[in-house]
Amino acid sequence: MSKFTLIDLTDKLRECAGEAEGGDLDGDVLDTPFIELGYDSLALLQVTGVLKRELGVDLADDAVVEAETPRLLLDMINECLSVAA
Repeated sequence: MSKFTLIDLTDKLRECAGEAEGGDLDGDVLDTPFIELGYDSLALLQVTGVLKRELGVDLADDAVVEAETPRLLLDMINECLSVAA
């Protein structure tokens, strides 16, 4: 995989943590805090666990907590993918 996109991330969020009540992943959510989208750090850890297993993306737990928005998390994921390539 060359680049992990926002669509990929929102699909994984829905797959791993379900559709958050009150959160809307459709549209421009790149800079919307995950907490406003209805996802907490536990949900993000579930997603990153799946990404590690499926894509070999190994993110530190504390880095995931620091990624407060989809944009920040995508940057981390794509950085790992580019290093692995």
